[in-house]
Amino acid sequence: MALSSHTHSFSVLSVSKTAENGNGRRRARMVVKMAASTSEMAAAFEEGQLERPKWSGKTPLSRLVGALIAFKPLSSVLKLGARQVLIRTAEKGDIPWREMTKEILESDVYKELESIQNPSLVYPDYYLNPFHAYDEGNLSWLAAAEAEPATMSMVRRAIPNASTVDEANQVVRGNWLQAIEQHHLQYSRTTNIRDILDIGCSVGVSTRFLADKFPSSNVTGLDLSPYFLSVAQYKEKKKGPRKNPIKWMHANAEDTGFAPQSFDLVSISYVFHECPERAIINILKEAFKLLRPGGTIVVSDQSPKSKILQEMSPVLFTLLKSTEPFLDEYHLTDLEGRMKGVGFINVQTGLTDPRHRTLTATVPC
Repeated sequence: MALSSHTHSFSVLSVSKTAENGNGRRRARMVVKMAASTSEMAAAFEEGQLERPKWSGKTPLSRLVGALIAFKPLSSVLKLGARQVLIRTAEKGDIPWREMTKEILESDVYKELESIQNPSLVYPDYYLNPFHAYDEGNLSWLAAAEAEPATMSMVRRAIPNASTVDEANQVVRGNWLQAIEQHHLQYSRTTNIRDILDIGCSVGVSTRFLADKFPSSNVTGLDLSPYFLSVAQYKEKKKGPRKNPIKWMHANAEDTGFAPQSFDLVSISYVFHECPERAIINILKEAFKLLRPGGTIVVSDQSPKSKILQEMSPVLFTLLKSTEPFLDEYHLTDLEGRMKGVGFINVQTGLTDPRHRTLTATVPC
């Protein structure tokens, strides 16, 4: 898809509370600001005073939390608590978590598995960890069925003043997509985005946003979980045909099997906080290989500099860490430095919502 080369500034979306409306109820309004760069976009959201939260990395507090989590009887309680908090928070935010989960589990989604699964795929050791309070991690139907409400809940937590999930997505996904478009326009040798790879696509939420934004592009969603991909394919079929149907690929992001220089854009959203640093480096190397000269990589994930994350309560950050085995390693990883070390240039980074950063970079021409 060709991008318009006439647009060089983008609206940064945020949400703030306004005065009460005529019914005496508080409402949220969208605040639009113009930004000429990712750094200006980031200025719309507040960073904390630290490089990373005190509860992450190798600090005494982080070690204490780690020791608590390592105690198996307590760990089980923490994971159960984390799960209950996730569901309760989602449903308070008008996200029908249990209803959405039941709808998937009682559907024909299971029929998709055979066409999706690569039976010869060997899972990397880190992927077999019990992520997100699931004993099987991402390799289960329950995790796949709950992935979309969990994603919706993440978006609502990022923009708590939004009145709906759709409004929150206008900020979270809208700023992310604008960062992609802006970077590619500024640094690529071409305005065309013909082929897009969404690495770690989960159940296809980010993949569908990319396909909607760039309808003329060929979009592929890649993930290690055949269960997530089955849900992605099932939900996409229910939405009806596209001009360019999304392809789904069950593969390891460290070694995808795609030919070099196959894509103009590689997106990696909310993946790296679930990876050890060695996997992050390998995925970045693979992305660099897969991108054409002038191609763009975009990485979105938790920002260690987020003021909200840095000020998270002890109860919440303990619950969070109990479900994310590689969170400390992620927060200690110099992502910008690793991207430059792989060979990317024009590395830009900044907050695109109060909790998450977006990094963009280019393969040299």
